[in-house]
Amino acid sequence: MTFAGKTVWITGASSGIGAALARAFAGSGATVILSGRRAGALAEVAAECPGARTLAFDTTDLAALPRIAADAGPVDILVNNAGISQRSLGLDTGFDVYRMLMEVDFFAPLRLTQLVLPGMVARRSGALINIASIAGKIGVPLRTGYCAAKHALVGWSDALRAETAQYGIAVHVVCPGAVRTNVAVNAVEGDGATRGRSDATIDAGLDPAEVAATILAGVAAGRREIVIGSDVEVGAAALRGSDPEQLFDRIAASAPQVAR
Repeated sequence: MTFAGKTVWITGASSGIGAALARAFAGSGATVILSGRRAGALAEVAAECPGARTLAFDTTDLAALPRIAADAGPVDILVNNAGISQRSLGLDTGFDVYRMLMEVDFFAPLRLTQLVLPGMVARRSGALINIASIAGKIGVPLRTGYCAAKHALVGWSDALRAETAQYGIAVHVVCPGAVRTNVAVNAVEGDGATRGRSDATIDAGLDPAEVAATILAGVAAGRREIVIGSDVEVGAAALRGSDPEQLFDRIAASAPQVAR
């Protein structure tokens, strides 16, 4: 697949991986539509992307999504990137926080896809790029709700790919590990409060521009699943299939030990 002349709609485009993807797609000749909640930040990214336009909205405002999708118009590639992470033990996480994580990280991209996909089917062409996580392949401590939502995103994407291939639709799942973004700063705690600080793993992660370049290369090559991360992260994802018992032991050893 080539991207020149394509219209690419990216959610969560105001920073991090989304902003890096906007720059990369624009640099490859695509016209990008940038969405997120912060209009000012979107405008700053759009200024770096010739021909870009912005549609600011909250992806969980499901009632508004049909109007937003109509405003976007026909798109060739939809990148479901908007999301939120978590930093809390399952025993300390409220049910409403779990519900919110599923709404943001799973139901919002599902609903937006439902609104965009029929046009792709009618044109017999299009691509979905769903930004999941290595946490969508393995369970990670302090991220029970996030892992659940990303596992759901991966499974739904795999099933949808099988159903829509007959119409010329490509479905790509991206599973990044640690990337230097504000994902940890913006993560929710067990009571729903914003964490407000980063962590060493994220601070030592991959550069978003490097991740975006890898994603574009993988999509161009037709790769249906794109796992990106350190050797340890990619190896852990592979271990889930080859030796899950060893993986479970390793992850259990990394979990916080809390006296109760």
